[in-house]
Amino acid sequence: MSGPHPAVSEVRTAVRRFLVDADEHLACGGVAVAVSGGADSLALAAATAHVAGRLDLRVRGLVVDHGLQAGSAEVAERAADQCRGLGLDAEVLPVVVDGGGGPEAAARRARYAALRPDKGLVLLGHTRDDQAETVLLGLGRGSGPRSIAGMRPLDPPWGRPLLGVSRATTTAACAALGLDPWHDPHNADPAFTRVRLRTEVLPLLEDVLQGGVAAALARTAAQLREDNDALDGIAEAFEGDPADIAALEPLPPAVRRRVIRRWLLASGAPELSDSHVRAVDALVAGWKGQGGVWLSGGLVARRAHGRLRLDPRQS
Repeated sequence: MSGPHPAVSEVRTAVRRFLVDADEHLACGGVAVAVSGGADSLALAAATAHVAGRLDLRVRGLVVDHGLQAGSAEVAERAADQCRGLGLDAEVLPVVVDGGGGPEAAARRARYAALRPDKGLVLLGHTRDDQAETVLLGLGRGSGPRSIAGMRPLDPPWGRPLLGVSRATTTAACAALGLDPWHDPHNADPAFTRVRLRTEVLPLLEDVLQGGVAAALARTAAQLREDNDALDGIAEAFEGDPADIAALEPLPPAVRRRVIRRWLLASGAPELSDSHVRAVDALVAGWKGQGGVWLSGGLVARRAHGRLRLDPRQS
């Protein structure tokens, strides 16, 4: 008897290795899979259902209905039915998409809020191609090493077992299993930056550099994550006062900025970008009497009497 299709086997192996390594984060023997109905999430759901039976795990399928397109409820219910056909319990989660930052960011916030579990992990169908797109976005926007390091395979409560698997493999796995993925029209709309990266920039890079670009970008992300983790560890071990200019100034810039970032987050500053942190760092290492740095959340970072301060912004 022949074994499974190579694409099916590759996806199952990736999921099995991930779940075995993430065992301590799996609460009460269960795990959830976020399923959009596309090839990546369907292949992930099928592989997780297969592997879970051998690891004695209970698996649920979670389908978010963003309500942004006509017929979205039917699409979501179809994805849930496909999950049930794989032997999973499935639930549709309707959300309201609103707020600033553009439609992609607003939809992402709503989706993650709906999926966030009380315990355990939610598996997401991000692939190696998604990781490559994330790295390119970070490079193009100058977002700093934390952004270029991409998505983590394990970032509780989120798990991404397929970051080493290509989008072509998940598509082939679905075909081999007889699954019919939904093709989101947004994924072909050039109004979205990621779509142009996917359909124009990455294919051009693959052609110019003769292939292997997505894999190389994913490796770059993994290498940067290791470096970031090492520097974050040094910053966490800093025993001085993180608001004291005299204590901060002698630190290497990469460590100092991480200490400052930790202090800002602990003090209530949300959604910090690399440019935010560098601007606050300039209050320490590039002090020329400049004013405060405006941050998200209605906050402003200032330097006063040899210390950093974080105050509410005056209207």
